Amino acid sequence: MGGASSYLAILSICGFLSAAWMATKLSKMAGVSSIVLEITTGVLLGPSVLGLVSSEYTVCEHAKHAECELPPDLDQRVKEGLPLGQYLGRIANMDYCPLELYYHDVEMDEHSDGHHRRLSGGGGATYGSYGECLQKSCEADVSHHCGLTPDVFTLIGHAGVALMIFESGMHFDFEKAKIVGPKACCVAVLGTILPLITGTILTVLYGKPLLPDGVSVGTALAPTSVGIALRLLGEAGVLQQDFGQAIITAAFVDDILSLILFNVLFSLRGDFDVIKVVVFPVVGVIFMGIAMVAAVKFWPYFISDVILPRIPQKGASAKVSSADEALFVIMFALLIAYGTITHFLGTHLWGCFIAGMSFACVKPLHHPHHVWVKQTKRITSWMIRVFFACTVAFSIPVSKLLSIEAFLKGSLMGIGPCILTKVLC
Repeated sequence: MGGASSYLAILSICGFLSAAWMATKLSKMAGVSSIVLEITTGVLLGPSVLGLVSSEYTVCEHAKHAECELPPDLDQRVKEGLPLGQYLGRIANMDYCPLELYYHDVEMDEHSDGHHRRLSGGGGATYGSYGECLQKSCEADVSHHCGLTPDVFTLIGHAGVALMIFESGMHFDFEKAKIVGPKACCVAVLGTILPLITGTILTVLYGKPLLPDGVSVGTALAPTSVGIALRLLGEAGVLQQDFGQAIITAAFVDDILSLILFNVLFSLRGDFDVIKVVVFPVVGVIFMGIAMVAAVKFWPYFISDVILPRIPQKGASAKVSSADEALFVIMFALLIAYGTITHFLGTHLWGCFIAGMSFACVKPLHHPHHVWVKQTKRITSWMIRVFFACTVAFSIPVSKLLSIEAFLKGSLMGIGPCILTKVLC
């Protein structure tokens, strides 16, 4: 049979996934975490270096059609009211970059499409120029839409992180949390504030403005990667140790504080939105508090004493009992319910973790975790592997890291505000 065939594309992806699997196995043989080698494999074999995986599969559909490059005659086009292009024109018609902020004087006269602008230099704007504002706003808009509809590898990776965090929530020990909780919260506060301050200062020392660049960098460095923390603690088998519980508690408190910082940062672009910046995070924290109480007082009784005893039993030869099937359905339903609620209040990962916590006290202890792992272990393992080898690795801008200046500045930023502030606190 002749004609076009997708066989080579299938072969390439199979080869890439096989290499990622080998990276995991080699790491385990060496007795180290597989995260670094999985990311390295993704960077080397991904579209940025060797290109074993084509870029068509690693870029979201929206980014393929968005053009954020500025025309060389931008000022002339604005002055004469000429179109800026489909995508930049749409950004220009939004409230992101008001002309009056970038030019002292803007006159609107009838011309061609109804708008003729007479411009002169200006100031008092967030960005250095109107063109910079258009380009940055365009890139932010593309990033937003790609977050809503990402490429397939990113989608699989994010789903894997959600499943991993749900599973890790089942390891939460409420008794140990009473002991390590206060100290973990102090660590979380310091682990949020110190990267924010030091990252902002270092960015300013690099010659960038305080707003928005400095504060943006500091805010980006503030969160702790819950996914990586859980993966490392799980591989080391210390998730249920006191310090393991302290790290996870601190990581999630850090995540809450960082989300508030992100909301405040985004509000600096326009009017202060009290609903998004204040109300939603507060409601989210209250909801999580109520859900934690329900995890101890309500769900163990409701599941073990009310629902499962009423499930009709299967025969003795059944591989999976009807009670375990019902328990799995309940876990999945609660995961979706809590994840959906906290998605609108901040991030779905909050809901994933507290949904898992809801089964930490269900008796017999650890049985819900056994049921969940039995059904999802292999698919979750592959999704997490895809997350590090694809979602994380493909997002690394390799071409921009090849200069000595970028490498040195990035290393200093990583070692100082990113690592030392987290470790030393």
